[in-house]
Amino acid sequence: MAATSTATFLSFQSQGNALPQTRPSAVRFSPRYSLVSFSGLKEVTSVNCETESSFISKESSTTLRGSFALKARKANRASRYGLQLVASYKVAILGAAGGIGQPLALLIKMSPLVSALNLYDIANVKGVAADLSHCNTPSQVLDFTGASELGDCLKGANVVVIPAGVPRKPGMTRDDLFNINANIVMSLVEAVADNCPDAFIHIISNPVNSTVPIAAEVLKQKGVYNPKKLFGVTTLDVVRANTFVAQKKNLKLIDVDVPVIGGHAGITILPLLSKTKPTVSFTDEEVEQLTVRIQNAGTEVVEAKAGAGSATLSMAYAAARFVESSLRALDGDGDIYECSFVQSDLTDLPFFASRIKLGRNGVEALIPSDLIGLSEYEGKMLEALKPELKASIEKGIAFVQKQPVTA
Repeated sequence: MAATSTATFLSFQSQGNALPQTRPSAVRFSPRYSLVSFSGLKEVTSVNCETESSFISKESSTTLRGSFALKARKANRASRYGLQLVASYKVAILGAAGGIGQPLALLIKMSPLVSALNLYDIANVKGVAADLSHCNTPSQVLDFTGASELGDCLKGANVVVIPAGVPRKPGMTRDDLFNINANIVMSLVEAVADNCPDAFIHIISNPVNSTVPIAAEVLKQKGVYNPKKLFGVTTLDVVRANTFVAQKKNLKLIDVDVPVIGGHAGITILPLLSKTKPTVSFTDEEVEQLTVRIQNAGTEVVEAKAGAGSATLSMAYAAARFVESSLRALDGDGDIYECSFVQSDLTDLPFFASRIKLGRNGVEALIPSDLIGLSEYEGKMLEALKPELKASIEKGIAFVQKQPVTA
């Protein structure tokens, strides 16, 4: 079973390609089965599934190669060109002019699965859209400014990503963000419920432990709540865990996969180092040091930026990975696994981050195996995080119940 997602941000080689290349796999399609017209580039005569590319794990690249080989055979029956990627999904980013929104929009613009990229913000989004529209990739970019245009931005969207909100500043806790960001998420999700209730909803706005329950309550009051399609994006915790473990143990990053469970703030973030792939041993001291660093990685960035912002680039990268996983699931790929903060019955908490399987209808399955056979340290940390996570969830629910949404 593939532990992490693969992405369709691939490396395409053609004559005269000056882009830096990572070590390619041996998988190629012959010239007469070329993939054509990807991202506005010249027709190519080979496809390389890069085993060390940005989003792809070693385990998952095998799945990707098999998937593309199958699609090539099917396409060959219908067309002399063989494999073709068809951009067919609409993605809306709410908060697209912000520190996360801009790089996230660029990364999503690179996806060959996206036909329409709608960018919304309360100001300054027109320039972002104009800039991105010059990139010769398949998606059409449109800008929408202010509440009066929000509905038009959302109509027909397959995936809605919400990074809107105020970023953390030095000395500010995630809880300090609550009152501002809670109102922002509430109003945006109301619009989603009215205009594209069947879309996958990706919540990035912090504190995720509270904003996801807020979104759920809004959708319930609107009568359109589907727990399988509401996600708290915790992919950054996985990305960080993989990176830090690879650095600590001198492993190839492409090989490393660390599941991260719980929530998305402080001690509620629990990397399961005992479940690391490939199997690697840690001393008790290493476990504690790595766990604390992963939990406090956001603060590490806030302090390093010294008042100039929070984790925007790494968050955009992680969110783009989750968007790509969602698009591939919508497109019928049956082997997509990610960690996400979702409605869950794996613990006694109503929401919980864990590994999930994604499909066309959203969450196809929760993966309980990661919670079996935890180390003694992880077991204690799991019990320790529950009261804080429970309080954050309840805070989000209470926020909406105190000020019901408009019908």
